[in-house]
Amino acid sequence: MTTCAAASRTLAEPLAGTAATARTWLLIEQPGPWGKRALAESHLDPALGKALETAASAHGARVALIRRPGRQADSADGHGHHHVFLARTVPGDSWVYTARLPAGGGLEALRALDFAALDGHSARPGSDGTGQAMEIQPPDGRHAAQAPGPLSGSRSHARSDTRAAGLGPGWRPYEGDPLALVCTNGKRDRCCALLGRPLAAELEASGAANVWEISHIGGHRFAPTLLVLPYGYAYGRLGAVAVKGVLDAVRDGHVLTEGCRGRSAWDRPGQAADLAVRERTGEIRAAALTVLATTPASTATSTSTSTSAPALASAEEPDRARWEVTVGHVDGRRWRVVLAEADDGPALSASCGAAPTPAIRMDVERFETLPPG
Repeated sequence: MTTCAAASRTLAEPLAGTAATARTWLLIEQPGPWGKRALAESHLDPALGKALETAASAHGARVALIRRPGRQADSADGHGHHHVFLARTVPGDSWVYTARLPAGGGLEALRALDFAALDGHSARPGSDGTGQAMEIQPPDGRHAAQAPGPLSGSRSHARSDTRAAGLGPGWRPYEGDPLALVCTNGKRDRCCALLGRPLAAELEASGAANVWEISHIGGHRFAPTLLVLPYGYAYGRLGAVAVKGVLDAVRDGHVLTEGCRGRSAWDRPGQAADLAVRERTGEIRAAALTVLATTPASTATSTSTSTSAPALASAEEPDRARWEVTVGHVDGRRWRVVLAEADDGPALSASCGAAPTPAIRMDVERFETLPPG
């Protein structure tokens, strides 16, 4: 029987706009077996898992379990601690903090995290009405340019109020290699295990980055799937050599679009629009672009005289759902991308064993250059 990943690859299902949506990620090291619902079916206290998932989901955040590649003992890092990472993926506010929490109840400290504070008004790109990166004072009072970044040589800095969010003294800025998170949870879908585990093991053996298995990032049929932090771009169907190229780019603050599903900070139309602008302009800097607005689009929308690329659809179909996405550049440039949902391709299974359904893709109908904002 054909797996969901094999069918999706054979039929060349588009990847753009398929990443999970999360502006904030909380990653908790929990070795041992994971069930389909890992937060409730693992050695993590299920009550804690449910509480964190509920608190996070209300504020654009996701919680996932992580573990080192390969066979793992049921204990944490071998020294009685759990590694924990908290990451923001919004341009201008992309960072990773980390802590080591003691086993035997230490993870209960995570209940103090205030996801609302992390996702507060001052931490959102474009909250000044322009979409430009704003100069925000970090919690310690230093100027933003002097704040520690998550990677060596990175210009990213934490704009979110991390103190107000409940990060205690044990948390520190993460400044190591990019975090490469490969989905390997075979209880959710066998493709993640069959394709994800070998990729995670090869990356770990090569020393390409700080590699972890992760319990779920969505999109089983695009396996092997990968989330890279701090910028939060997700990838699918890439082998180890291509992933190493992605990780090398992240070290330089760049984004590669090959095999890219989108940036988790945005919803599906925003992800597709961000990638469309990158592909048409050649912009590779992770912090250069931000999604300023996403609104339902009308078929009556007129094409601007400043159109810089031809529309990819010659005729509009009124029954297709459409979005108009405005993408801004840090230098003031702006683009309007009109996207339409299409489900006229072959039916595909979202995961192994699921009934095939029409696969929805995001088509770029218009790509317009707007006056600088």
